[in-house]
Amino acid sequence: MLTGPFLTRLWRICGALLVATGTIMGALTAHLPDAHFAEGGRAIARSAMEMQMWQGLALVALGLGLTQRPNRLLLCGGCGVLLGTLLFCAGVYDTAFTGHHGSHIAPSGGSLLIASWLALAIGWMRRA
Repeated sequence: MLTGPFLTRLWRICGALLVATGTIMGALTAHLPDAHFAEGGRAIARSAMEMQMWQGLALVALGLGLTQRPNRLLLCGGCGVLLGTLLFCAGVYDTAFTGHHGSHIAPSGGSLLIASWLALAIGWMRRA
């Protein structure tokens, strides 16, 4: 069942995994030969890696900071941050390595991230 303690633990675990894989992507972005990237792809991959790292750290903080019973907006917001990060970064990495811009995954993930952070803000305002 998707309870607060389960979700906050999941966010900590997934946040740590995002940071770990973001570190790997940072190393690949720095050291892979240019032939592995589409034109301008190295900079695009670096942007995705930075977003992944920030959102991963934020998920760890969310998981650690919501020790009291979180309301539904906070739970939805945290889940949205996780899903939005995965979608956004996957779409941007795909563009960086293949050069294909046809995917709607990155914009959908980015929109979900924005909506999730707004839900978190509203959830925290309601708590006060």
